[in-house]
Amino acid sequence: MERNTENRIQESEATIKKFTRWYFSILDSEFRILNFREVFEVEQSARDEILGKLKSAPREAVAPRPERPALKELSLTGDELIEIFSKNLVHETGIVHRVKDRREALEKLSQIAQEEGLKKVMIATDDVVAPLNLVDWGKKSNVRVMTPQDFGNRDSYVDAVFEEADAGVTGADFAVAESGTLGLVHNRDRARLVSLAPILHIAIVPVERIVAVYEQVLEKVFGKKEYLPSQFCFITGPSMTADIRGIPFKGMHGPRKVIVILMG
Repeated sequence: MERNTENRIQESEATIKKFTRWYFSILDSEFRILNFREVFEVEQSARDEILGKLKSAPREAVAPRPERPALKELSLTGDELIEIFSKNLVHETGIVHRVKDRREALEKLSQIAQEEGLKKVMIATDDVVAPLNLVDWGKKSNVRVMTPQDFGNRDSYVDAVFEEADAGVTGADFAVAESGTLGLVHNRDRARLVSLAPILHIAIVPVERIVAVYEQVLEKVFGKKEYLPSQFCFITGPSMTADIRGIPFKGMHGPRKVIVILMG
């Protein structure tokens, strides 16, 4: 009898302890909820106060942006532009030759063809290359000259420019002195693959097309939205990548060598 009574007392005490723990856990949760609400209300009140001050603050006129100073590069002379362009392109492992006129340009092409062992070249028919009459030059120099228009379909042209052409010859619309960069607008007379697919790219650039900075090119090419070209390329030296193990490699995505003939 006494044991039963003691057992009941122990069970009652245990029940009371469980109830007490449960009760105080509820009180603690309610306190936390109330405390969170108070903190949230304080933060919300501070936020509303700050936003109210911002909305009621007097509006002041925005000061006009000062004019940008003129780029000092824009005052460079023609000879200085040629020197800077040549220096920067050579720094990018490009090669630069200077000739006076079309006759000397053809002579330089013959020299390059001999040195590079050129047997077949793909040429553009743009406003720089077309007047040189490279088809006749090729017959005299024992070099087969091809143009994109010679092929009846795109597949045969792509095969020729990738697999047969030893070099691509194009003109250029711009040459940027500050980085030794060529700028080419691509169209029916200057197909993009002529400058990108062959392992050697030869660009003939009239010296008057050398500009000081990129901004001049962007303004001329993209300044008028109604006359945007379908394709435009900036070319700074040979194609180069270091994606594989950080080792620089030339010719991965384009020509391994770039030769520029400055004419004029």
